[in-house]
Amino acid sequence: MAGHLPPLQTLRAFEATGRRLSMTLAAEELCVTHGAVSRQIKALEDNLGCRLFKRLTRKIEFTDDGANYFAAVTHLLSELARETENIRTRNTDAKLVINCSISFASKWLAQRLHRLMSCYPDYDIHLEVNENAVDFNVSSAHVVLRYGNGIYPNADSERIMDETVSPVCSPAYCEKTGGIAAAADLLSCKLIHENGMKTDWHRWFELFGVKGSNIRGAGYSHGSMSIEAAIRGEGVALGRSVLIAEDLASGRLVELFPAFRLEVEHGYDLIYAKGSRDHPKICAFRDWMNEEIRRFNMPE
Repeated sequence: MAGHLPPLQTLRAFEATGRRLSMTLAAEELCVTHGAVSRQIKALEDNLGCRLFKRLTRKIEFTDDGANYFAAVTHLLSELARETENIRTRNTDAKLVINCSISFASKWLAQRLHRLMSCYPDYDIHLEVNENAVDFNVSSAHVVLRYGNGIYPNADSERIMDETVSPVCSPAYCEKTGGIAAAADLLSCKLIHENGMKTDWHRWFELFGVKGSNIRGAGYSHGSMSIEAAIRGEGVALGRSVLIAEDLASGRLVELFPAFRLEVEHGYDLIYAKGSRDHPKICAFRDWMNEEIRRFNMPE
């Protein structure tokens, strides 16, 4: 059937010309030249085998065939536009966009998303990874996860996971040092830190009674990078409990002092646009996250 229909561009030119009863105005609307519209109308008339307009001295008018065809074309184009918008709306409603940081995505969230997809098969799940400030006026995200202090202007949030930090290193590095049995032994180690968290090494030493701390070692912009450096055997990292869990379980890292875990003020916050706390997408993601956190805290 499609092969018997006129080209769509000729129908668009005809509809605009018929609605404005002017090829000049139709050309302005379609952002083309008057000649282009005239050629499209001529091509449509040739395709149909009849005249659609009477070309008068200073105006055009419909022929009888043209008036009847215009009614049919406008109805069909209107229905096509309506159904196109319906499909776009349905696709938008089905999309769930999650935004989180690089470290949280690589060390925790990404490996669990297959379960979110299984729980909500009707959602089209998208994961965006960046460190941008939360701004729902410009972001396409429905939910944002950030490691922060719970303060996000122009957005609502709730704390979903707290965290501790503790020294971790690779088994090979621990063996190379001859063993790290006491907190004071760390003073002779290379201490990897996450930029912006360097003071936590001082706090950790202070809390556990170690004096004379001198932070030596590489600094990294992301927690996941400092963890990878520790896995490579470059030193001891002050690992965040959420980010190091999988590497501890696999044996890539060892926690040197499990009894000496430092609680930190920052944690993982679920952030969403103001007033959207009870939106179905927010509720679905919150429920899934709470279940995943339960699994994380009480592994089977």
